[in-house]
Amino acid sequence: MTIKVLIADDQIMVRQGFSVLLNAEPDIEVIGQAVDGADAVAKVAELAPDVVLMDIRMPELSGIEATRRITGELPGTPGAPGVRVLVLTTFDLDEYVYEALRAGASGFLLKDASADQLAEAVRVVAAGDALLAPGITRRLIAEFARLDNGTRGPLKPRVGELTERETEVLALIAQGLSNAEIAARLVVAEQTVKTHVGRILVKLGLRDRTQAAVFAYETGVVRPSGRSTP
Repeated sequence: MTIKVLIADDQIMVRQGFSVLLNAEPDIEVIGQAVDGADAVAKVAELAPDVVLMDIRMPELSGIEATRRITGELPGTPGAPGVRVLVLTTFDLDEYVYEALRAGASGFLLKDASADQLAEAVRVVAAGDALLAPGITRRLIAEFARLDNGTRGPLKPRVGELTERETEVLALIAQGLSNAEIAARLVVAEQTVKTHVGRILVKLGLRDRTQAAVFAYETGVVRPSGRSTP
């Protein structure tokens, strides 16, 4: 199945460069380009891509705000179900990682990534997984560590819907572990982990593993130290 991609960036050379790289892949097709955040939102509604490559800093509407509208994270917006956002930026800064993930992005990639890394990131996100590399996880943890003053409120009610094992799996997702790594840690089959992950997303009403990781830190299931809440 061909993965349909929309590229949103205010620099024409960046859009064209990414288009050439991705169209060279047999399973990826760039179906459109957007010049700013507002254009990206409109093009998503018009073209229904599978993945949007979204620059963070753009005129009219920032990539983060556009992501919120596409994912439905902005109150009052319906969002575009099934469309994944992969944020691209030259700014490797904690605030952008944190805000992009909270806005509903399924992944975060620097613009200096190789062609192979870019294509693989598109495939990972399109498959419904989250591009949450260890480096990104570390920055996410660092941001929560900076924000955490020891007065975090009680866990959100939805956490109580999880079983003890599901809560354990959620904590490991938040640490950036893959299904295979979680299976090895818990000494269970990888398919069992996939089942747990699916149930976690359904029970918590989350889109993917990235949202699950953010949720785990925000609700206190995992502390910035990486330890699970007792």
